[in-house]
Amino acid sequence: MKKNGTKMGKIVATGALAMSLASGAAGTGALKQGAKTKNENMPAGATAKFYCNTKALTTAERARHEALTKKLLAMRRETVEMEKGYEFQYSPADVTVAEVAEWVVAESRCCAFFDFHIDLEKAGTLVCLRLTGTEGVKQFIRAEFGVK
Repeated sequence: MKKNGTKMGKIVATGALAMSLASGAAGTGALKQGAKTKNENMPAGATAKFYCNTKALTTAERARHEALTKKLLAMRRETVEMEKGYEFQYSPADVTVAEVAEWVVAESRCCAFFDFHIDLEKAGTLVCLRLTGTEGVKQFIRAEFGVK
């Protein structure tokens, strides 16, 4: 993915990985305001294939993941709509590639409906987290991540 120039580096973590952290006692999940578990109602436009494994993370792991989630939500500079999902962009001064990667590793343990792509672009001045997936995933992202 090129945006306004060439990339200096690219790290890609791709697979049927997911973005939504199971809510539960710890509170919010993923880059969104409240994950849905298998037994909860799905957001408008989402299908039953978008749900979280609430037992994938320990209480400590969930707490760390929630802290990273809050940081990624707060520091998101721009959201770019893609054909099959969205890209969230960050300044590396605010969010490091390592933090995004840590978030993706934990997140991937919870769910199985997203592909994650982590990019370091524009000579290292832009960190991008791109989320894609099967049909319906964009509606899920919009509903759960507050994408307008």
